[in-house]
Order: sequence, then structure tokens, then C-alpha cells
Amino acid sequence: MSADLPVLVIATRNAHKTQEIREMIGTRYMVLDANDFPNLPSVEETGTTFLENATLKAQAISREVTGLVLSDDSGLEVDALRGAPGVWSSSFGGEDGNHAKNNARLMRELEGQTERSARFRCTMVLAENGQVLADFSGTVEGRILDAPFGAGGFGYDPLFAPEGHDRSFAELGPEVKNALSHRGRTLAQVVAWLESEE
Repeated sequence: MSADLPVLVIATRNAHKTQEIREMIGTRYMVLDANDFPNLPSVEETGTTFLENATLKAQAISREVTGLVLSDDSGLEVDALRGAPGVWSSSFGGEDGNHAKNNARLMRELEGQTERSARFRCTMVLAENGQVLADFSGTVEGRILDAPFGAGGFGYDPLFAPEGHDRSFAELGPEVKNALSHRGRTLAQVVAWLESEE
């Protein structure tokens, strides 16, 4: 990858998320993330909405690095749980980032529940020098399966079947997931915005 490409810093230390975004962005940008800047501060996600949290991260990280910063806050909204886990998707099981515990709690909460509709929601914010340039949002509707299926993906992917599919995101593979996912849909808007600014 050429060193003279513009840099796009993803405001995350989640390698899975960075890889998904890198695959979708293509070769137009050199995609880095917070792991490439070991001295970056941790940003406390104190917002109560995806937009608030994404904005907090984008502004804070863009004050520390040169170039565009893209932050994302995303999660799962389950209708039978009145929108939970929502912004607390990553820590739903009691330990931040523990996918097994998050999935186990979700299955417990939905035990015996026939209403399984849910959606993944993603909000992204682009910022530079502490200033928000634009924000974007996308969703993918689907349902929660009775048990986890598949070894691909991460997070709630083994439990979530997108609308029009019987298999989970973890079974469908990255190409199908990226084409359908909340993050893919949001990132398509980001790419369109970046192209319009060139």
C-alpha cells in the first residue's frame, strides 16, 4: 500500500471492526486504527445514543492524530427487550467485549420468547482536528435465532439472521455480511461522502 495515500484513522482498538471497514473502504485510503497509535487516550463512551458515543470518540481522537478520523458506535436492538442491549451491546453480559457472555445473556433474556425481531444499528462520525464533518447511520433488520450458528464474524453475529436469510451472519461469510450489514450500509454513505469531497 502506497505511503502517499490519505490516512483514515478508525477510532477503535477492535481489530475485527477495523478489518471489516478496511475491506469495504478498499485501497483509496491507508486505513489505520487506535492500535497504530499506542499513546492515544481511551475515550469514555458516556453517551446514551450511538450518535453521542460516536461523536465523543471522533472528536477526541481527531484532536490527537493528523488526518481524517472515522468513529463508529453500533449495537443490537431487540424489540422484545424494548431496544436493549442498544448502546450497551458490548457489555450486555457484564464484561465489556466478552462476546460469549453477551450472547449467553441474550439467549437467557429471550428464552421462551416468540417475538425475535431485531436490528443492528450503526452510526459513524467523520471528524478532523476535533471538528465533526458529517455523520451517517444505517440499519439491517433481522431476527434472533434460537441458538448460535457459524464460526465467522464476531459479537452477536452467530445469533442474528438478516432479513431474507435463514442463516446467521456468522454463517453467511464476510462478503455477504459486508453487503448487507448495518456497518456496510453506513460505510457506503461514508465512501460516497468522501468521494464527493475529492
